[in-house]
Amino acid sequence: MSLEIKVPAVGESITEVILAKWIKKDGDQVEMDEVIAELESDKATFELTAASAGTLKLVAKEGDTLEIGAVVCKIEEGETGNAESEKPKAESTEPGEKAQSSSENKSEAKETTIKVPAVGESITEVTLTKWLKQNGDSVELDEVIAELESDKATFELPAEAAGVLNTVANEGDTLEIGATVATITGGSKVESQKSKVESAPAQAEKSGTSYADKSPSPAAAKILAEKGIDAKDVKSTGVDGRITKEDAMNAQKVQSSKSKVESSTVSKTEGSTSAASTGGIRDERREKMTSLRKTIAKRLVTVKNETAMLTTFNEVNMAPIMELRKKYKDSFKEKHGVGLGFMSFFTKAITEALKDFPAVGARIDGEEIVYSNFADISIAVSAPKGLVVPVIRNAESMTMAEIEKEVVRLAVRARDGKLGIDEMTGGNFTITNGGIFGSMLSTPIINAPQSAILGMHNIVERPVAENGQVVIRPIMYVALSYDHRVIDGRESVGFLVKVKQLLEDPARLLLGI
Repeated sequence: MSLEIKVPAVGESITEVILAKWIKKDGDQVEMDEVIAELESDKATFELTAASAGTLKLVAKEGDTLEIGAVVCKIEEGETGNAESEKPKAESTEPGEKAQSSSENKSEAKETTIKVPAVGESITEVTLTKWLKQNGDSVELDEVIAELESDKATFELPAEAAGVLNTVANEGDTLEIGATVATITGGSKVESQKSKVESAPAQAEKSGTSYADKSPSPAAAKILAEKGIDAKDVKSTGVDGRITKEDAMNAQKVQSSKSKVESSTVSKTEGSTSAASTGGIRDERREKMTSLRKTIAKRLVTVKNETAMLTTFNEVNMAPIMELRKKYKDSFKEKHGVGLGFMSFFTKAITEALKDFPAVGARIDGEEIVYSNFADISIAVSAPKGLVVPVIRNAESMTMAEIEKEVVRLAVRARDGKLGIDEMTGGNFTITNGGIFGSMLSTPIINAPQSAILGMHNIVERPVAENGQVVIRPIMYVALSYDHRVIDGRESVGFLVKVKQLLEDPARLLLGI
């Protein structure tokens, strides 16, 4: 039976791809889900996997441009030629060897490979942030075994079969889509340990010690090898004296402390004056940048380099809004179940101002400017793992209460690391509130491909002139950063003035004027 492998849909805006490289050759035997080729679009590179096991028959060539749905290759399903050629060889072996080979094949047949799943059309790699199950643990089908983090969100990795977990990747590793994370061997943890006991060296039995005594786990062995520490010098706390991953990490810390003490001793004997002059502890700590942080850094630098960014400022008298909140906040929360904050006022004011100045919500796409008749407002949220920008869809048609509820919902999901990619893509204008951290004034950076962002700041009582008299009012400075390629100075200033007028007279928000 022949199975056709076609170019999969890899994104709504992608209509064709290039066959960049064949990983497998014509006539090769392939397994189900094995990577056979690399496809490349104008946005990212994707891996093409075999939909079944069998013999590969190539149809397309490297360098070909293929439309979505085009046939790339075929797989002839059924028993492979290699298996047939190996059959006589297996029959010529001794009975004991034959039984052992059969047992090994049976064991291998039960092994399930867990790979990094495709989590988005623009995501090519993820970081393994945390193992929820450890090497050798028994896991159930669909049980969550690890957490993966991309530059946009955090994902849970479930077990694809029940059995014993064998970890391949380590926490902190950066893995490409399709890379092997772990394998799961069928059977229980007890069976796995039993086979290890049966194969233990006779020397361990003679000495009266356990076979696992001073034997590091795979993860621990890798750590010790990287740090150059001998296993016999490590204190073991695992079952039967096995060296666990934690033991290996602690050994590194002890070694590091020892090195610091020796370094300090040498420094003192040489009469180092710098250490004596400072007197305090001068430790440094290094942390690997997360995928999210690397992407934020890359995007911000790109925006600075590729846009004609300019910032205009204004000030807003927040007294009318503060009086309105003070008067109605209790009844508002009682009716809608959510507090009345400043974000709903700003969001509503921006949606109204965008109607008069549509260029502020536009974006550049190639040689065209795209204008939207809707207002998808992105809200910058400081999450534990970094800055994320979820989107409030169609904010122009939402009430104040609906906006506040959506802000709370997105903020909670951001804090818990549960935001999906669809909740953070799109948007045609961004609001960022540095005032909650005490910022008086800043120039926010545009959230590409958008063309403008509004920065809110803290509210401070300042002296202002009203009707020829100096009075004290709660004032907030607001900043609008914009791409001068799309938005002219007249439009940017007019937009910010419109927002100021609506905020200083909230009744206009209700009347739409």
